[in-house]
Order: sequence, then structure tokens, then C-alpha cells
Amino acid sequence: MKNEVLSIHYRECKVEELPPHLCELVQKAKEACETSYAPYSKFHVGAALLLDNGETVTGSNQENASFPAGTCAERCAVFYAHARWPEAAATHIAIAAIDSTGQFTENPITPCGICRQVLSETQKRGGRNLHVLLYGRSGVRIIENIEDLLPFSFDLDAE
Repeated sequence: MKNEVLSIHYRECKVEELPPHLCELVQKAKEACETSYAPYSKFHVGAALLLDNGETVTGSNQENASFPAGTCAERCAVFYAHARWPEAAATHIAIAAIDSTGQFTENPITPCGICRQVLSETQKRGGRNLHVLLYGRSGVRIIENIEDLLPFSFDLDAE
């Protein structure tokens, strides 16, 4: 039996250290939290997706009493972007969340497993790295490649 070690690569910075277009993307993710419908969890998530055609698409989590019927902010943004601009590749996604106290989370939050899988396929479909910016009051965590969030993703090569 062979033991392996898996490590991920990421950077951390303050929002103001980001280039202006990425500061703006984080701000749009924060603003998208305001359109969240989260009466059950009280956890409002916003996402902002930047496309290679210059468009930015936002999404927010939308809950439902039948929990599986809701959707996460990341999937909301990704699916709308692909429906509207199917030829455009996603280059960056920023994610922010407001917790049950009404404050942005202290530490960055990460996408759920389903969203990681969707982001993985979005990256593969676009043919380029999808940079993930995770916002928290303490700073921004930057992941340059979705494979660092989901290293063993399921895809057509899994046969």
C-alpha cells in the first residue's frame, strides 16, 4: 500500500490588495448577498462570476421549504451565465456570505461539494483556470485552479 499526501495551493490577502477589477468582483458578490432568499438557514450567500467577454453575472442562494429544491449562489451565477453567454468562459468567481447575525462572515466560506463539481466542469468547459476568490472580513482567500478545491472531480474520463 502506498500513502500519498495531497496539498492545495492558495493565497490570502486583504481586499484592497487585489487589482481594481477583482475588488469590484468581490464587491458585487457582497452585494449579491442582499438578493438571497434564506429564511431557513439565515445564511445569505452571494457570488459574482466574471466571464472572458467582460460580463459579470451575480447569483445568490435561494432556499425552499423542500431543501433540495433550492440552489446555491455559485450555481445560480454559473447556470445563468452559461444560458446567457454559452460561448464565454468563466475566469473568476467571488463568493461572500452574511451569517445569521447579519454580518459578513469573519473567515472566507468555501463552495459546497455540488458547487465544487459544477465549478470544476465550468473550468473544464472554458478550457482555462477558474480563479476563486473567497471573501471574509479577515481577508480574501484566492484559489487559482478549481482542482485545488476538488482534486478528484467526477468527469467523463472517470469511466
